[in-house]
Amino acid sequence: MQNLFIGKGNLASSPELKHLTGGRDGTFTVAKMRVMFGRYGENKETGDIEQVGGFWREVEIYGAKAEACARHLRKGAGVLVIGEEREFTAKDDEGNEVQVIKVVADDVALQLSRIESITFTPSRVHEPA
Repeated sequence: MQNLFIGKGNLASSPELKHLTGGRDGTFTVAKMRVMFGRYGENKETGDIEQVGGFWREVEIYGAKAEACARHLRKGAGVLVIGEEREFTAKDDEGNEVQVIKVVADDVALQLSRIESITFTPSRVHEPA
């Protein structure tokens, strides 16, 4: 991993899951999401902690983790993203080339700060063979 990225942020919308052709098995799964990685600091007048900056990044994750992200994450969820920043060229609405940086994630973890409850499915009991 060349450009290690670790950041905590909030999802702008629920992840978008796509099944694409290509890869070793002929298809692969990708979840795309837009995340705001905010910076926080103390307001010198009030003493409150508030957002003082930050940046948006497109985040992609692949395979089974992509499906898990699409199943469990929703708009506004706090996430921890670990991955690699990648730069590429794209075209804007007028057809001009622009440099874009996105994060290709190795992992996206749900932050528990805004979770009200979690329900687990019962574990599977394996019968002896």
